[in-house]
Amino acid sequence: MKHVIFMAGLLALAAGCGTAEAPCTKQVPQSKIDLVDQTQLQADIVALDAYLDSKAIVAVKDPSGVRYVITKAGDDTRPCLQSTVTVKYAGRLMNGTGFDAGVNPTSFTLGNLVLGWQFAFLNFGKGTKATLYIPSGYGYGPAGSGTRIPPNSNLIFDIELITFI
Repeated sequence: MKHVIFMAGLLALAAGCGTAEAPCTKQVPQSKIDLVDQTQLQADIVALDAYLDSKAIVAVKDPSGVRYVITKAGDDTRPCLQSTVTVKYAGRLMNGTGFDAGVNPTSFTLGNLVLGWQFAFLNFGKGTKATLYIPSGYGYGPAGSGTRIPPNSNLIFDIELITFI
């Protein structure tokens, strides 16, 4: 009996999110969204939209305020916040200054990443390539990150969602 229970557990892990053993959250919790300064968020969205307009970029406008352009559509599967996503990515500020790149496949738990990635990736299937335009509050907010990302910086990421489990 123990062997059967163990094997069922392994099968649930292999199946990923969406089982009784592994819940599948497909929405960023309101409690996380409530922590974002809404005045700054609205200013960021205006700045991002002006940036996109100035470059004649037509982006999907997620209701959260995140903008994205899909350059290659993935399949019909979608990750959960509990999923481990494997990605390639490059991040830059709106002035073009690069701050991070994961050109080799790198894996993260989606729910541990900046909110902008959480909002966007819940809409992407395996194999999706996209450019994300993230308001500062859904990135590193008023604290910034180290010396490379100043406070209240809107972020741009070129990403490829290779896979997730």
